[in-house]
Amino acid sequence: MKSITILIADDEAEIADLIELHLVKEGYRCLKAADGQETLDMIRAQSVDLAILDIMMPKIDGYEVTRLIREQYQLPIIFLSAKATDLNKITGLVLGADDYMTKPFNPMEMVARVNAQLRRFIQLNPSIAAPSDPSVLEAGGLVVHPEQRTVFLYGNPVELTPKEFDILVLLASHPKKVFSSEHLFQRVWGEAYYAGGNTVMVHIRTLRKKLGEDQHKNKLIKTVWGVGYAFNG
Repeated sequence: MKSITILIADDEAEIADLIELHLVKEGYRCLKAADGQETLDMIRAQSVDLAILDIMMPKIDGYEVTRLIREQYQLPIIFLSAKATDLNKITGLVLGADDYMTKPFNPMEMVARVNAQLRRFIQLNPSIAAPSDPSVLEAGGLVVHPEQRTVFLYGNPVELTPKEFDILVLLASHPKKVFSSEHLFQRVWGEAYYAGGNTVMVHIRTLRKKLGEDQHKNKLIKTVWGVGYAFNG
């Protein structure tokens, strides 16, 4: 399963670390750059799926970095800057940024915007999620693209957290197979089980709600009481 890589470019280490902390909790892989030149070097050397850029960076500022990125790449770009005037925002968007946030900021809002931009990028690039892809999982109006990490229900996109997505893919890849909470936790979180049962239960509950199981009689995720969970596709 492809890991989503996000580049955080900010010369304020505390801010970059804070963003990284919240994105890693969501399951994203993060890279950090402290100046504009390092940002460009990383993008040219590695596969980056989304960039979060400060404007006032050493060596090359965020505006010029964006202009240079747009000459070769189409990855989503979110500006995060203390510059809060309308002119700054317009300049950033005109140069090719997809979103603009001002400091101080809410880290959870940043996570939400990252999720939204990644989902929008996939929707606007249908070739990335080609229906002929043999890895695509389909059942009862649900379409899951594991490589692109996108989910559609009756043609509508469903926004999942990385952990919710990983649970869904694991279950949907093994229809009817029952997974215990312990097995799910070990496979998705990659950690020893201990008291992870409640964590799994909460994620399953939220996943079901996002899949509209409160409105549909056919539940995609079945609870096998006393045993675990199974995909009912």
